[in-house]
Amino acid sequence: MKTLDAPILALGGGNMAHAILAGAIQAQQLTDGQVAVIDPNEERRSLFANAFQGPGDASAWLASQPDHRPLVLLAVKPQMLREALPPLIEAMQVAQVRPCTFVSILAGSRIETIGSMLREGDRVIRVMTNTPAQIGQGMTAIANDNQPDPDDLCQVRALFEAVGEVIVIPESLLDAFTAVAGSGPAYLFYLAEGMMRAAESIGFTAEQASTIVRQTLLGSSGLLARSMDTPGELRSKVTSKNGTTYAATTTLDDHKVMDAIVAALTAARDRGVELASEA
Repeated sequence: MKTLDAPILALGGGNMAHAILAGAIQAQQLTDGQVAVIDPNEERRSLFANAFQGPGDASAWLASQPDHRPLVLLAVKPQMLREALPPLIEAMQVAQVRPCTFVSILAGSRIETIGSMLREGDRVIRVMTNTPAQIGQGMTAIANDNQPDPDDLCQVRALFEAVGEVIVIPESLLDAFTAVAGSGPAYLFYLAEGMMRAAESIGFTAEQASTIVRQTLLGSSGLLARSMDTPGELRSKVTSKNGTTYAATTTLDDHKVMDAIVAALTAARDRGVELASEA
C-alpha cells in the first residue's frame, strides 16, 4: 500500500472525518503532523493535533507544509458546503496555498458543483464511505468520471484503503452506492434493534438480548464474509422445511420484508438525487 505524502486539511471534524484520518494514522499511512482540521466545535478540535477554528490559520498551516500537493477533505454537512467552502477558498488565495485536490465525502454534492467553487488548478475527487471505517472495516467508492489525476487517485485510494475496502465506479452510481453501503450500516442496526426488542418480548433480559444479538450478527457477518456461498445459499442451509427458521422467514415473506428492503434502498438512492438538485 502506498504511504501518503500529502498534507491533509479536513473541512469539518465530525465522526467520519476523524474515523478516516485516525484510521490512516493508525495504519501508518499518515502522521499526526500531516493532518489538520477546521471545525468551530472545540470538542471536535481537541481530537486533532493541528486544529483551527477558522480558515485563515488553517490556510497558513497548509501553506507552510512541505512541497506536496495538499488534499482537502470536505466533511461538512452537504447543505453547509456553500457556506463553509468559499471562506476557505478565499483564505487559501490570501495565503497563496498551492493548488489542492479536494476530496469530497458529501452525499449528493456533484463533482461539477464542487469544481465550480474552486480555484484554477484545484482538482476534485468525489468519494463515498461508511461508518465501519471507524474500526478499519469501511466500504468506499471513488468516482472516476472526471478522469482523476493518477497521483491524486493513488493518494485517495491509500487514504481510504487504510480504513477498509475501495472500489472505483462512475459518479452516476454514487447515489446507489450511498443507498447500499453509505446507509447500509443503519439497516443492520435497525435489524439488531428489532431482534433485541423481540428477544426481550419472548423472555430475555435486556442484557441477555444485547449479548445474543450482537454476537449472532457478528458471527453471521463473519461467515458471510468468509463463505463462497451467496446469502440465499447460506440462508437455505439454516432453514429446514417447516422448522423454526422456516417459520420466521415465511413470516418475513408474508410481510413482504424483502420488497420493503428494495423499496428502502431505492428511496435512499432517490434522496441522494434530490440532494444533488438542491445543492
